[in-house]
Amino acid sequence: MANRLADETSPYLLQHADNPVDWWPWSEAAFDEARTRGVPVLLSVGYASCHWCHVMAHESFEDEATAGYVNSHFVPVKVDREERPDVDAVYMEAVQAATGQGGWPMTVFLTPAAEPFYFGTYFPPAPRHGMPSFRQVLEGVATAWSDRREEVTDVAGRIVRDLAARSIRYDQPQPPGPEEPATALLELTREFDAERGGFGGAPKFPPSMALEFLLRHHARTGSDGALEMVQRTCEAMARGGIYDQLGGGFARYSVDAGWVVPHFEKMLYDNALLCRVYAHAWRSTGSAMARRVALETADFMVRELGTPQGGFASALDADSDDGDGRHREGAYYVWTPAQLTDVLGEEDGQWAAAYFGVTDEGTFEEGASVLQLRDGAQPSDDSRAASVRERLLSARGRRPRPERDDKVVAAWNGLAVAALAETGAYFDRPDLIEAASAAAHLLTRLHLNGDGRIARTSRDGTAGSGAGVLEDYADVAEGLLSLYSVTGEAAWLDSAGVLLETVLDHFTDADGALYDTADDAEALIRRPQDPTDSSTPSGWTAAAQALLSYAAYTGSSRHRDAAERALGIVRALAPRAPRFIGWGLAAAEAALDGPREIAVVGPHTDPGTGTLHRTALLATAPGAVVALGEPGSPAALDVPLLRDRPLLDGNPTAYVCRNFTCDAPTADPEVLEQSLRN
Repeated sequence: MANRLADETSPYLLQHADNPVDWWPWSEAAFDEARTRGVPVLLSVGYASCHWCHVMAHESFEDEATAGYVNSHFVPVKVDREERPDVDAVYMEAVQAATGQGGWPMTVFLTPAAEPFYFGTYFPPAPRHGMPSFRQVLEGVATAWSDRREEVTDVAGRIVRDLAARSIRYDQPQPPGPEEPATALLELTREFDAERGGFGGAPKFPPSMALEFLLRHHARTGSDGALEMVQRTCEAMARGGIYDQLGGGFARYSVDAGWVVPHFEKMLYDNALLCRVYAHAWRSTGSAMARRVALETADFMVRELGTPQGGFASALDADSDDGDGRHREGAYYVWTPAQLTDVLGEEDGQWAAAYFGVTDEGTFEEGASVLQLRDGAQPSDDSRAASVRERLLSARGRRPRPERDDKVVAAWNGLAVAALAETGAYFDRPDLIEAASAAAHLLTRLHLNGDGRIARTSRDGTAGSGAGVLEDYADVAEGLLSLYSVTGEAAWLDSAGVLLETVLDHFTDADGALYDTADDAEALIRRPQDPTDSSTPSGWTAAAQALLSYAAYTGSSRHRDAAERALGIVRALAPRAPRFIGWGLAAAEAALDGPREIAVVGPHTDPGTGTLHRTALLATAPGAVVALGEPGSPAALDVPLLRDRPLLDGNPTAYVCRNFTCDAPTADPEVLEQSLRN
C-alpha cells in the first residue's frame, strides 16, 4: 500500500512511495502530526541517484519490523535534497557542525518545532565498523525523547541558536584586488597534486570552478603555472575512469586520488560545468583532447539527459542490474577481459584490454575494471580505437541501463545552457546551440512566472511547487547571458534582467550580502546563506558573476555595485580556502579585467559579421561580454552596448570597451583579436 509520497513528483520521493515506512513529504501537516502525537520527526534527506540512499532504503526502510518501529515512535519525513536545497542546507549545516562531516543519506531527528537534536548519515541494519545499527539509533532517540524530553528540547534550542549565530556579517565589503587571486594561486599550487592532477587526496572531485579561475587568471596575468594546473588536471581526468571512455560524460567523483574508480552516478551539473571547462581550455590552448572531451560531454548531455520538453534530466543512477538480477554500483560501465573478448574477438579483445587498462585482477570489484587511458599517447591506429569503442558502446547499450532522475532542476539547466551554447559556437555545432535554446525556452516558459519568480524544478512539463533558490536565479541568468552572446537574441538578455531584478529585490541584504532563499520564502529554523562552492557554484558567487555581466551589457551601475559588494566575500575567503570559492575568484578576475565589453554590429548575412563575432567569442579575456546586432534594428536599440555603434565604412565592425574607455572600432578580425589579447 502506498504511503503519502505516492502523489509527489520527485523521482526520489516516488522511489519510497511503496515503503512500509509511513513517509510524509516536508510539510506543515507533518509537524502538526508530530505535535498532536507528541513524538519527534525522523527527517531523511537524499536524492534519486544516491547509492547509499538506495542501500539504506533496502536495508531499513523496506524492512517491515524497522518500519513498524519508525511509524510507532516518529513522524517520518522524506526530502529530496535537489528539490528542496534550502531544507537540505539548513540541516546539513547542523550535521556538519555536530559530527564534523556530512553526506547523504542524511538522517536527522527533530522536535515537532523542526529543531534538530540528533544527527547522522547512513546507519547500517546491524552494528558495523563502530557505527550503531539504525534500530539502535531509533531506540536510543525514542528513549531519550520519552525519558529526558526537557533535556532534548534544551539541546535542540541551543543548536538552533548556534546556527543563527553563524550568519555572515558584512562590514563595508570591498571587491578583491589583484593580491587576493595571487594569494589564492599560491595556495592552490600548494594543494595541487602534480603527479595525478586535481587538488587534495581521495576522494577526489572534479575542481570545475577552480579550473575556471585558473584559466581566467592565466588570461589576465600570463601565469604559466595556472595554465599548467588546468592542463594537467584536464588530461588526468580525461584519461581516468571518472570519464566514460565509451559514451562520454563524467561520473560524480573518484574514490581514489588517481581518477581510476569513480562513484558512477552522472550528474547534469558536473557535466555542464566540465563541458564548459574543457571548451574554455581548448579556447586557451587549442588542445585536441580538450576539444574532444568538450564535444563528447555535450553530446552525452543531449543524448542521455535530454527530456522531451527540451530540458535536461538531473542524473543517471550509479546502480543498475548486473544481468543476474543483482542491483550493483557500476554494473553498466565495468568490463572483464573475457567480456571484451566476447564482444570484440580474441585479437581486438586483447588490444582493448591493454588500451583501456582492463586486467585479470581488475581495478573495481569482482575482477572487473573501469575503462581508462592511463598510458600517455593515443595509439597510432585511431580507426581501430574508434571501431573498438563503437562495438563496445553498442554492446553496453544492451545491458540494463541505470535509472534516470528525470526532474528538471532550473539551476543545473542554466549551467547546461551556458555550456552547450558556448561549445556549439566554438566548434560550429548549431545543434548544440539549438539544444541550449530549447532548454532556455523551457526555463523561461514553464519555470519563470510573470512576477519574476522561478520554480526550482519541473517534471514531464509540469512545474514543481518548490520555490527557486538563489542558485536557480543566478545560474539561469548566467545561461541566458551566454546564450545571448552566442545568438544575439535580445530576449535572452531581457529574461536574465528579470531574474537578476528578483535577486536584487528579494535575495540581497542592505549591506550586499546574499541569502540562498528569498525574503518571503518558507521560514526554516534559519535562513540559509552559504557563499562557498561545493559541487556547483554557490548562489552567492554565481549571482555576482551574472550581475557583473549584466552590468557590462547594460551599463547599470546598480547591478555593478551589487556585484562588487557580493564579491567582497571573495576578499575574505579566497586566501584561506580558494578551492571552495573558485567561481567567486573567476568572477573577481572578470571584474579586475573590466570585464571587456565587445559589440559586434553588421548584417547577419554578411560573413564578416560572423567572423568578427566568432573572434569575439573566442577571446580569453576573463568574463568578456559579447553583444551582436544589426545597426538600427529594434534588437540593437534594446541593448545599451549596441546603441550608437555605426558600421565602419559600411563594413561589419567591432567595438571593444573596458573601464569606461573604448578602443578605436575595427573591421579587421586580427586587430580585434590583438585588442582582446592585451
